[in-house]
Amino acid sequence: MADLKSMKMADKDRKLIEDAESLLGPEPSSMGFVKNMFWGNLRDDLVFPYPQTDPKEQAECDQLLARLDEYLRNEHPAVHIDQEQEIPDWVIQRLFDLGVLGMTIPKEHGGLGMGITSYNRVLERIGAYCGSTAVLVSAHQSIGCKAIMLFGTDEQKRLWLPHLAKDWLSAFCLSEPNVGCDAGGQETRCEFDPATQTYILNGEKKWATSGALSAIFTVMARQKITDPKTGKETEKVSALVCTPDMPGVDIFQKNRSKCGIRGTWQARIRFTNVRVPKFNLLHHEGRGLNVALTCLNYGRCTLSAGMLGGARRAMDQGIKWAQTRYQFQRPLADFELVQKRIAHMAALCYAMDAVLYMTTGMLDRHDEDIMLETAICKVFCSEMGWQAVNDSLQIMGGEGYMTENEVERIFRDSRINLIVEGANEVMQSFIFAYGGKQLAEKMLTVQQAVGWNKDEGLGGNLIRIVKNLSRPMVLKAAVPLGLELFGGIRRRLPSIRTIHPSLRDAADHFCRTVREHSHQFKQASRRYAEAIITRQAVQARVADSAVWLHAWACTLSKLDHDLRTLNGQGSAGDAEFERNRAAAMHFFEIAECAIHTNFRELYENADDTMLKASAMALRYSDTLPNSEFSIPERTPAPGAQGTGRHRKQDAIKQFPGAGHSAHESAEMAAQRQ
Repeated sequence: MADLKSMKMADKDRKLIEDAESLLGPEPSSMGFVKNMFWGNLRDDLVFPYPQTDPKEQAECDQLLARLDEYLRNEHPAVHIDQEQEIPDWVIQRLFDLGVLGMTIPKEHGGLGMGITSYNRVLERIGAYCGSTAVLVSAHQSIGCKAIMLFGTDEQKRLWLPHLAKDWLSAFCLSEPNVGCDAGGQETRCEFDPATQTYILNGEKKWATSGALSAIFTVMARQKITDPKTGKETEKVSALVCTPDMPGVDIFQKNRSKCGIRGTWQARIRFTNVRVPKFNLLHHEGRGLNVALTCLNYGRCTLSAGMLGGARRAMDQGIKWAQTRYQFQRPLADFELVQKRIAHMAALCYAMDAVLYMTTGMLDRHDEDIMLETAICKVFCSEMGWQAVNDSLQIMGGEGYMTENEVERIFRDSRINLIVEGANEVMQSFIFAYGGKQLAEKMLTVQQAVGWNKDEGLGGNLIRIVKNLSRPMVLKAAVPLGLELFGGIRRRLPSIRTIHPSLRDAADHFCRTVREHSHQFKQASRRYAEAIITRQAVQARVADSAVWLHAWACTLSKLDHDLRTLNGQGSAGDAEFERNRAAAMHFFEIAECAIHTNFRELYENADDTMLKASAMALRYSDTLPNSEFSIPERTPAPGAQGTGRHRKQDAIKQFPGAGHSAHESAEMAAQRQ
C-alpha cells in the first residue's frame, strides 16, 4: 500500500506526518470503530451491547460514591477553593482517606483496584461539585501515577505505588515553554552517564499540575540513543521518575493565578544537571512518548467525566431556575426559546454520558485500537459540556453570572477543557488524518497504479495503466472506487444487526449517514489531492462529522440498553427514564443536522474569503509594536523574544517558588527510603 509521504507536498508537511507517525507508532492490526466508519463499514460489535461494569465492582463503587457524596455535600469547601485559589491540605488528606486518590491502584499496592469506568464515575461526581478538585484527582491518577502503574517494573511499583495510594501526590511533566500539543518537540534533555549509572537531566517544564505539592513526578526528556543493530544515533524521548529533593530540581513557580480551576496548582520546574538513577527509568529508553500518549488516553476520559459532572449540575440548576423565575407573568420555562435550551442541555448531557462510558468500557476491556475514540471523547465532551453550561448560564441571566451561584464557577472551570489534553483544533486534524489514513493510502495506491500522472509521458502512462488493470487485485479495488468517485455510486449500505425495535428508524438514518461520511471523505480527498494536508478547515468538517457519528452510535447503544433494562422492568413511566429517552431522540436529530451541515460546507463555504481576511489581519498585526502585547516567552519568531509588553502583576495573587531547605530535603529523602 502507498505511503502518504509519497504524495507531493512541502518538506515541512512531510516532516509533520513523519513526526506524527513516530509519535503514535504502527497502526493496530484491527481497525477500531471510528476508523471503520471512514471506510463506510460498521463494527457494531464494538459498540453493541453497551459496556457494563462487573456487578461486584459496581457495588463497591456505589458505596464509595455514597461516602464521597456525604463529604462533598457537607464538608467540601468548593467556594473557598475557588476564591482562595488553593485546595487545603486537609481536603487532599480526606480524599486519600476516602480511597479516592488511590482507587485505580491495585489492591496489592494499597489502592482500591477499581477499573476505569468506576474511576470516571467518581470523577463525574467530584466534577459536579468542584472542577478544581476533579482536576487534581485526575492529574494524580490519570497521568501522574498511571505511568508507573502501566510501565513501572515490579520493584518500582512496590516502592512507589503504596505511597501514591495513601499519602503522595504525583505530577506529570510533559509541557514546556515551547512544547504544548507538540509532545514530540521536547527541549528538556537527558544523557546517560555509564560511570555513575545515572541520567543527567537538564531543561524546564511548565503546567505541571500539582507539581509543587507532589512527592514524585514523571519527566519526559529527549535523549540520544544508538541503535544496537545499525549503530545509527537518533534522538528519542525517555520517561524518568524524579523527586523534588533531588539536587538540581528547582520548583521556581508553584502556580499562576488563572480564570478557572483556580484551586489547582500548575508548577514550573527547572532541572539543572539533575542526576536521576537508572532505576528511575520508566519503560525503555526512547519509549517515553509511548508512556505519555498512553496516559493521555486516560486523562482525556477523566477530563470528560469532570466536564459531564459540571454540565449535569448546571443543567439541573438552569432547568429549576426556568421553572421558578417569572417574567411577563409567566415562568421562563413557558417560552419556546428557553425550552430549546433545556432540550439542548438534556440531549447533550445524555450523549456525553453515552460517549464517556462507552470509551471507558473500551479501555476496561483493553480494545486494541482506541486512539480516535479517546480523542473524540475529549473533543465531544469538552465542546458539548461547554455549550450545556453556557445554556444554563443564559437561562439564569444576571443571577447566573454572580459568584455565589455555582454555574458561574462551572462556566469558568469548563473553558480550559477545550484547550488541555490536546487542543480541540489539533484533535480535529488528528481525527481526520488517522481516521482516514489507511483509506487514503489505499486510494493513493490505486491512483498510482491506474491514475494519470502528468509527469509521465503518454506512452509511459498507457503502459502502466494497461498493465495494472490486467491485475485482478488492482481491478477489484479500482472499479468500485472509480464508480464512487466519478459516478457517485455509493458502496453498499452498512447495518446494525441487533437493536431495540423502537430505534430501528434512528439506526437506519445512522447507517445511511455513515455511508455518506465515507463518500464525502473520498470526494474531499480527490478534490483537494495533496492540498488537503494543509486545508484544516476542510479536515475539521470531516472530523466533526466523525465526532457526531461516534456520539450518535454511543447514544444509540446506551438508549438501546436503557430500553431493554429500564423499560423492560416496567419503568416506562419513570420521569428520569422518559427524560433520557426524549433527550436521546432529540440528540439523534441534532447530530444528523450537524453532519449534513458539514457535508454541505465541503462545497459551500466561506474558506476563500476567510483565508484572505486572515492574511490581511496578520499583515496589519505586523504593523503593531510587540511592546503593546503579550508575546510567548520562548518564541522562536525572529527578533520577537523579549519584545512583549511588561505585564503588571501588582494586584494578582502570586505563588513564589517552592524551594526546600537542606533539612527539608534530607527529611523528604529519608521518608522515601
